[in-house]
Amino acid sequence: MPPGIRALHEDMAREIKQHLKGFVSKRADGALVGPFAPMLRFPQFGEAAWIYTKALIENSKLPRSAHEVAILVTGAAFNSRYELYAHEHVADAAGLTPSKIAAIAAGQRPADLTEEEAAAYDVAAVLAGGRNLPETTYRRAVAAFGAEQTAELIYLVGGYCLVSVLLNAFDMSVPGREEGLPQG
Repeated sequence: MPPGIRALHEDMAREIKQHLKGFVSKRADGALVGPFAPMLRFPQFGEAAWIYTKALIENSKLPRSAHEVAILVTGAAFNSRYELYAHEHVADAAGLTPSKIAAIAAGQRPADLTEEEAAAYDVAAVLAGGRNLPETTYRRAVAAFGAEQTAELIYLVGGYCLVSVLLNAFDMSVPGREEGLPQG
């Protein structure tokens, strides 16, 4: 592995270990999977994508549950299997109930979302659906989070649209499901 790519790999592995736990992110040989694999394979683009993703992780001020709601909504909009697999685990650790996680992953809006979760859901659903953000939805998010965190939410959805596209374009499978149904 060339030194520049090795440094990028090590940075990704450190960040994953610190912030993104509970799901398979590397193979037994240490190679990273999920969106990290294409970022490393094409570092001339992937390094910038990683810097953006890392900024979203390290600088987040959104409530964790709202953060994960937005990511799950985005992953569901793109039907991004690995994204949903990974962030179902992260959302569970963030305190979302299994019923909320399952509903959002299935593309449904749970009735029992908190105000912050509902604001994150609505913003993410509109933006990941490729539509303009209605003023009332934007103002509801600002009321829930403030202008800075609403901007963070918008960047978060955009970033995870990119991650979902990478996962789908490079057909990144859920670990253990590469060949379809599990054996045995």
